[in-house]
Amino acid sequence: MASVLVHTAEENVTMSAQAARKLLEKGDGDAALLYLALLRHHGAVQPRSLAGELRWERSRIESAEESLRRLGLIASAAPEKAAALEPADERPVYERSDIMERLENGGEFRGLVAEVEKKLGKKLTTPDVGTLLGLNDYLGLPADVIFLLVCHCDERIHRRYGPGRRPTLRQIEKEGYAWARMGIDTQKAAVEYLKKYAEKQAGLPRYMQVLGLGDRLPVASEEKYLTAWQDMGFPPETVALAYDKTVLKCHELKWPYCNGILKRWHEAGLHTPQEVQAGDRPAPKAPPAAADDAWKYV
Repeated sequence: MASVLVHTAEENVTMSAQAARKLLEKGDGDAALLYLALLRHHGAVQPRSLAGELRWERSRIESAEESLRRLGLIASAAPEKAAALEPADERPVYERSDIMERLENGGEFRGLVAEVEKKLGKKLTTPDVGTLLGLNDYLGLPADVIFLLVCHCDERIHRRYGPGRRPTLRQIEKEGYAWARMGIDTQKAAVEYLKKYAEKQAGLPRYMQVLGLGDRLPVASEEKYLTAWQDMGFPPETVALAYDKTVLKCHELKWPYCNGILKRWHEAGLHTPQEVQAGDRPAPKAPPAAADDAWKYV
């Protein structure tokens, strides 16, 4: 297959003539730039990880990536992978020069870095600052939302592990991606989310008590179950009924089994104890055949 040799100061990049023709016919400059960047990395990186190198925001690189997929120049992502935004696979990588330039020329971003350092009580490394830049540039989270995110993560770690512990930038980044998936990208949306989060947290002790777990805080995996049950609309009293059924069957609390009971009730539209007791009863057995009808079965 014919190819086009592109010379750079450091190396040669080879592009097939077919790919060059498709890009020229498409006339999408961003798609062409992204394709060249992928060739430079020999296709060994995720397209969206190049957002830092190209200095593009998330929407721009997503559009260019989609153009390349439609042209057949990169493989189509699996539906479940395309729908989920995960930092492990798609986080942008920023060069040190890009980070320093942003710190020098971006007053708002420089102020954000200073406030985060003050909040976490430490000097951020260059990769740490790159993580904040990714949240700001790639995910499109404003500086005020990012600071609320940092405060939220710090408070959560403090509550779970006690004073002196601080969240890592990786933990903050992971939560930032979760916020992006939920559409929390304004200060108003962040404040509303944090209010609801605080209300859920205040209700967790009652759920722990009905599960026979005392006054301790739930660990992370337990909290996922409890918040999911809250989101489904189950009060602690209904969870207590599911707990009783779980212990009767398993002789101890088995979180997946209890979760299965509650999911079944949720799918059936049963959430309060009264609804469960009325709707979860076994169907009555058919009455035995009358003596006068016995000849029918002889």
